[in-house]
Amino acid sequence: MARWRALPEGLDPAVAKLVSRLRQLKDASGRTIPELAKDTGYSTSSWERYFGGRALPPREAVEALARVVGADAVRLLAVHEVAEEAWRTQPSAAAVDVSPRLEETENGPPASAGTAAGAEPRRSSVWRSVLIAGAGALVGASATALLMAPGAGARPSAAVARRVIYTCVYSRRDGLWYAGNSTTRTQQLVVDTTGSDVAELQCLLQRAGITPGGIDGSFGPLTEAAVIRAQKKFGLDVDGQVGPRTWAALRG
Repeated sequence: MARWRALPEGLDPAVAKLVSRLRQLKDASGRTIPELAKDTGYSTSSWERYFGGRALPPREAVEALARVVGADAVRLLAVHEVAEEAWRTQPSAAAVDVSPRLEETENGPPASAGTAAGAEPRRSSVWRSVLIAGAGALVGASATALLMAPGAGARPSAAVARRVIYTCVYSRRDGLWYAGNSTTRTQQLVVDTTGSDVAELQCLLQRAGITPGGIDGSFGPLTEAAVIRAQKKFGLDVDGQVGPRTWAALRG
């Protein structure tokens, strides 16, 4: 088990809680920091900053750590959400760390770790999520086309449902934002709901800078966590469910 250095003086308790939890998961996994770097795709120097409380890890790094060590990602991301809010309000805080992944540092210069909150790297992260979701959709469509082509092998079962691919095509009409999947402003959405209304919700969350975990039309734990973040951001009642008030905030 690593002998950790004391955290920086004046670190917000919410941030300290997150760092302590990350340290515990690292120790319990038995991995070294370089091993975690290799498994998560974030550099050794980035993890040293995260574990030292000198930079707040991005949401994606926390998700990657949870996946590697087998931790509950939803609970860990909830701790990260509170820490992120505290980090941005403390007087000496820099922004959430936007250190590039390992493959980016090998192919080009790293982004500055001192970028201010709300600056371009954070918006770029949102657009990168859009591009990744689009690429995944194209791969899925290509695989389906190959499977259905003549001579591709055994004929697929008729019981297999056709995959629906959702995209985000943003437009603004009458002062409201739409993403091309649904025009609802009142539909009630809860966990386990599926369909185009959920895809619209996910696109609007993404446009607001809150990652829903993908644009798949499925209201799962990550989308629920994103809805909770949005409700806190817009000063709404926090229940993780979507109704008229949440729709109005996201479309406004």
